[in-house]
Amino acid sequence: MEHFYTFRFKKWKRYLAVVIFALFAASFLWFQRDGTLSVLSKNEPLALTKGNADEPQIALTFNISWGEEKVHDILEKLKEKKVQATFFVSGEWAERHPDILEEITEQEHELGMLGYRYKSYLDQEIEEVRKDLVQAKDVFDKLGYEDTDLLRPPNGHFNKEIIELAEKQGFTVTHWNVNPNDWKNPGTDKIVNFVMNETSNGDIILLHASDSVKQTAKALETILPGLKNKGFQFVSISELINQAHAESKPAK
Repeated sequence: MEHFYTFRFKKWKRYLAVVIFALFAASFLWFQRDGTLSVLSKNEPLALTKGNADEPQIALTFNISWGEEKVHDILEKLKEKKVQATFFVSGEWAERHPDILEEITEQEHELGMLGYRYKSYLDQEIEEVRKDLVQAKDVFDKLGYEDTDLLRPPNGHFNKEIIELAEKQGFTVTHWNVNPNDWKNPGTDKIVNFVMNETSNGDIILLHASDSVKQTAKALETILPGLKNKGFQFVSISELINQAHAESKPAK
């Protein structure tokens, strides 16, 4: 009889241990879901789309892959209004216009890459994408911008495989969540109204500085002071990333 009770007691202890472990595991996963821990989410390839929604910081970004005329007007508007932006440029464009690149950085704007050639990564084999990233990085290194680690894939096209590749090469993939499509030149008022109405805390605004844009510089005359009057503060993408609770977009 003593052996029977000993057996039952040991078996009961094993059941109790299993129950305690299960409760601990459930609590741990709930803790993660609440956002306090993010161990599991780190395995998911992500692209930055927004900063902290609880803070009034926003990031103004410009893509430029060709041309050399419109960018000067845009830089002048930013200088006048004392606004810092982040410029994403292709390696091919950087090679051709190192003087403009220097002007951008001398005004203390941040630099990011659009790869080397401005061609959708989804239209290329992954090995071609890898070579494009390596070539772009080499260009920026030779021009003296070795610390450039922000990447915006051409056309904003990416998937899980592309983000994983970029992260392995030390890049942070950066997207946007406010896009007035200024490159289509829909009208200065439409650009202004879209940005003013759609921008909220932590947003990343996409504009362009290639020669295709004919209304963007004019729109900035209203957008820059208008957003400041709403209480927003312009910061670089890196500053946005460093804020707590920045949001990211899973790759599809």
